[in-house]
Amino acid sequence: MLEYFEQAGSYEKFDIRNIRIRKVSVDDLDDRLLLINLYATQAITLIIGLIWIFFQGRNPLNLLQFFDDPIVLLWGAGFAAAVIAADLLISRWVPDEASDDGGVNERLFRNRPLWHIFLMSFIVAVCEEMLFRGAIQHSFGPYWTSIIFAAIHVRYLRHWIPTGLVFSISYGLGWIYIRTGTLWAPIMAHFLIDAVMGLIIRYRRES
Repeated sequence: MLEYFEQAGSYEKFDIRNIRIRKVSVDDLDDRLLLINLYATQAITLIIGLIWIFFQGRNPLNLLQFFDDPIVLLWGAGFAAAVIAADLLISRWVPDEASDDGGVNERLFRNRPLWHIFLMSFIVAVCEEMLFRGAIQHSFGPYWTSIIFAAIHVRYLRHWIPTGLVFSISYGLGWIYIRTGTLWAPIMAHFLIDAVMGLIIRYRRES
Protein backbone atom coordinates (compact mmCIF):
# COMPACT_ATOMS: atom_id res chain seq x y z
CA MET A 1 0.00 0.00 0.00
CA LEU A 2 2.86 2.36 0.85
CA GLU A 3 4.52 1.70 -2.51
CA TYR A 4 1.23 2.40 -4.32
CA PHE A 5 0.94 5.89 -2.82
CA GLU A 6 4.56 6.62 -3.63
CA GLN A 7 3.99 5.66 -7.24
CA ALA A 8 0.77 7.60 -7.42
CA GLY A 9 2.49 10.73 -6.13
CA SER A 10 0.18 11.02 -3.11
CA TYR A 11 2.78 10.09 -0.49
CA GLU A 12 5.17 12.71 0.77
CA LYS A 13 8.11 12.02 3.03
CA PHE A 14 8.29 13.94 6.28
CA ASP A 15 10.98 16.62 6.18
CA ILE A 16 11.88 18.33 9.44
CA ARG A 17 13.11 21.32 7.45
CA ASN A 18 9.50 22.11 6.59
CA ILE A 19 8.69 22.83 10.22
CA ARG A 20 8.36 26.53 10.89
CA ILE A 21 8.31 28.12 14.34
CA ARG A 22 6.81 31.55 14.73
CA LYS A 23 6.30 33.84 17.67
CA VAL A 24 2.72 33.92 18.93
CA SER A 25 1.46 36.98 20.77
CA VAL A 26 -1.34 37.03 23.31
CA ASP A 27 -3.58 38.63 20.67
CA ASP A 28 -3.28 35.50 18.54
CA LEU A 29 -4.94 33.39 21.25
CA ASP A 30 -8.65 33.28 21.88
CA ASP A 31 -9.95 33.23 25.45
CA ARG A 32 -10.19 29.44 25.61
CA LEU A 33 -6.61 28.89 24.45
CA LEU A 34 -5.38 31.59 26.81
CA LEU A 35 -6.95 29.82 29.79
CA ILE A 36 -5.69 26.41 28.62
CA ASN A 37 -2.18 27.87 28.38
CA LEU A 38 -2.47 29.35 31.87
CA TYR A 39 -3.71 26.21 33.59
CA ALA A 40 -1.38 23.89 31.66
CA THR A 41 1.59 26.07 32.62
CA GLN A 42 0.56 26.04 36.27
CA ALA A 43 0.07 22.26 36.23
CA ILE A 44 3.59 21.80 34.85
CA THR A 45 4.92 24.22 37.46
CA LEU A 46 3.28 22.25 40.27
CA ILE A 47 4.48 18.89 38.96
CA ILE A 48 8.08 20.12 38.66
CA GLY A 49 7.89 21.55 42.16
CA LEU A 50 6.54 18.32 43.68
CA ILE A 51 9.14 16.18 41.90
CA TRP A 52 11.92 18.52 43.00
CA ILE A 53 10.75 18.39 46.62
CA PHE A 54 10.59 14.59 46.53
CA PHE A 55 14.16 14.45 45.22
CA GLN A 56 15.17 16.68 48.11
CA GLY A 57 13.89 13.96 50.43
CA ARG A 58 11.09 16.12 51.78
CA ASN A 59 7.34 15.70 52.02
CA PRO A 60 5.47 18.49 50.18
CA LEU A 61 2.48 18.03 52.49
CA ASN A 62 4.63 19.22 55.38
CA LEU A 63 5.01 22.54 53.59
CA LEU A 64 1.23 22.99 53.64
CA GLN A 65 0.60 22.20 57.28
CA PHE A 66 -1.83 24.66 58.76
CA PHE A 67 -0.52 27.19 61.22
CA ASP A 68 -1.61 28.00 64.76
CA ASP A 69 -0.18 31.50 64.98
CA PRO A 70 -2.38 34.16 63.30
CA ILE A 71 0.73 36.28 62.75
CA VAL A 72 1.19 34.28 59.53
CA LEU A 73 -1.95 35.96 58.16
CA LEU A 74 -0.58 39.37 59.08
CA TRP A 75 2.72 38.67 57.31
CA GLY A 76 0.92 37.59 54.14
CA ALA A 77 -1.67 40.37 54.15
CA GLY A 78 0.84 43.05 55.16
CA PHE A 79 3.30 42.16 52.44
CA ALA A 80 0.51 42.01 49.85
CA ALA A 81 -0.73 45.46 50.91
CA ALA A 82 2.78 46.91 50.56
CA VAL A 83 3.22 45.42 47.08
CA ILE A 84 -0.19 46.63 45.88
CA ALA A 85 0.51 50.14 47.19
CA ALA A 86 3.88 50.20 45.46
CA ASP A 87 2.36 48.95 42.21
CA LEU A 88 -0.37 51.60 42.30
CA LEU A 89 2.24 54.31 42.87
CA ILE A 90 4.32 53.01 39.99
CA SER A 91 1.29 52.91 37.67
CA ARG A 92 0.44 56.48 38.67
CA TRP A 93 3.85 58.02 38.01
CA VAL A 94 5.40 55.72 35.41
CA PRO A 95 4.26 55.70 31.74
CA ASP A 96 2.22 52.67 30.69
CA GLU A 97 4.79 51.60 28.10
CA ALA A 98 7.44 51.30 30.82
CA SER A 99 5.41 48.67 32.66
CA ASP A 100 3.78 46.94 29.71
CA ASP A 101 3.43 43.15 30.04
CA GLY A 102 2.20 42.58 26.51
CA GLY A 103 -1.46 42.75 27.51
CA VAL A 104 -1.49 39.34 29.22
CA ASN A 105 -2.99 40.49 32.52
CA GLU A 106 -5.50 42.65 30.71
CA ARG A 107 -6.68 39.68 28.67
CA LEU A 108 -6.79 37.37 31.69
CA PHE A 109 -8.79 39.60 34.03
CA ARG A 110 -10.73 42.26 32.16
CA ASN A 111 -13.89 40.22 31.42
CA ARG A 112 -13.53 37.50 34.05
CA PRO A 113 -16.21 36.85 36.69
CA LEU A 114 -15.16 37.38 40.30
CA TRP A 115 -15.08 33.70 41.23
CA HIS A 116 -12.76 32.98 38.30
CA ILE A 117 -10.39 35.79 39.25
CA PHE A 118 -10.12 34.34 42.76
CA LEU A 119 -9.73 30.80 41.40
CA MET A 120 -6.96 31.75 38.98
CA SER A 121 -5.16 33.75 41.65
CA PHE A 122 -5.29 30.87 44.14
CA ILE A 123 -4.11 28.25 41.64
CA VAL A 124 -1.21 30.44 40.48
CA ALA A 125 -0.23 31.22 44.08
CA VAL A 126 -0.19 27.56 45.18
CA CYS A 127 1.59 26.21 42.09
CA GLU A 128 4.26 28.90 41.84
CA GLU A 129 4.98 29.05 45.56
CA MET A 130 5.31 25.27 45.73
CA LEU A 131 7.99 25.39 43.04
CA PHE A 132 9.83 28.60 43.84
CA ARG A 133 9.62 28.92 47.61
CA GLY A 134 9.03 25.26 48.42
CA ALA A 135 11.59 23.67 46.08
CA ILE A 136 13.98 26.11 44.41
CA GLN A 137 14.56 28.34 47.43
CA HIS A 138 15.45 25.28 49.51
CA SER A 139 18.25 24.56 47.02
CA PHE A 140 19.50 28.01 46.04
CA GLY A 141 18.24 30.54 48.59
CA PRO A 142 15.91 33.53 48.08
CA TYR A 143 18.28 35.64 45.95
CA TRP A 144 18.87 33.16 43.11
CA THR A 145 15.29 31.97 43.38
CA SER A 146 14.17 35.53 42.70
CA ILE A 147 16.51 35.78 39.71
CA ILE A 148 14.90 32.64 38.26
CA PHE A 149 11.40 33.87 39.18
CA ALA A 150 11.96 37.14 37.33
CA ALA A 151 13.44 35.33 34.32
CA ILE A 152 10.45 32.97 34.12
CA HIS A 153 8.11 35.95 33.82
CA VAL A 154 9.49 36.70 30.37
CA ARG A 155 6.72 39.12 29.44
CA TYR A 156 8.19 41.65 31.89
CA LEU A 157 11.80 41.41 30.75
CA ARG A 158 11.44 44.10 28.10
CA HIS A 159 11.28 46.78 30.81
CA TRP A 160 13.46 47.09 33.89
CA ILE A 161 10.75 48.50 36.19
CA PRO A 162 8.37 45.49 36.14
CA THR A 163 11.36 43.14 36.12
CA GLY A 164 12.74 44.80 39.24
CA LEU A 165 9.29 44.72 40.85
CA VAL A 166 8.87 41.00 40.13
CA PHE A 167 12.33 40.30 41.57
CA SER A 168 11.55 42.34 44.69
CA ILE A 169 8.19 40.62 45.19
CA SER A 170 9.82 37.21 44.87
CA TYR A 171 12.56 38.11 47.34
CA GLY A 172 9.94 39.41 49.77
CA LEU A 173 7.91 36.23 49.44
CA GLY A 174 11.03 34.22 50.16
CA TRP A 175 11.80 36.36 53.19
CA ILE A 176 8.36 35.95 54.79
CA TYR A 177 8.57 32.21 54.08
CA ILE A 178 11.82 32.06 56.05
CA ARG A 179 10.36 34.30 58.73
CA THR A 180 7.13 32.33 59.27
CA GLY A 181 8.33 28.82 58.40
CA THR A 182 5.14 28.00 56.50
CA LEU A 183 4.38 28.14 52.79
CA TRP A 184 0.92 29.53 53.53
CA ALA A 185 2.35 33.00 54.23
CA PRO A 186 3.80 33.53 50.70
CA ILE A 187 0.81 31.71 49.18
CA MET A 188 -1.58 34.10 50.89
CA ALA A 189 0.47 37.14 49.88
CA HIS A 190 0.78 35.92 46.28
CA PHE A 191 -2.96 35.22 46.11
CA LEU A 192 -3.93 38.64 47.47
CA ILE A 193 -1.56 40.46 45.12
CA ASP A 194 -2.88 38.70 42.01
CA ALA A 195 -6.54 38.84 43.09
CA VAL A 196 -6.55 42.54 43.99
CA MET A 197 -4.65 43.53 40.86
CA GLY A 198 -7.05 41.39 38.82
CA LEU A 199 -10.03 43.16 40.39
CA ILE A 200 -8.46 46.54 39.68
CA ILE A 201 -8.00 45.62 36.01
CA ARG A 202 -11.55 44.29 35.76
CA TYR A 203 -13.35 47.24 37.35
CA ARG A 204 -11.08 49.84 35.83
CA ARG A 205 -11.99 48.43 32.43
CA GLU A 206 -15.70 48.43 33.32
CA SER A 207 -15.58 52.05 34.42
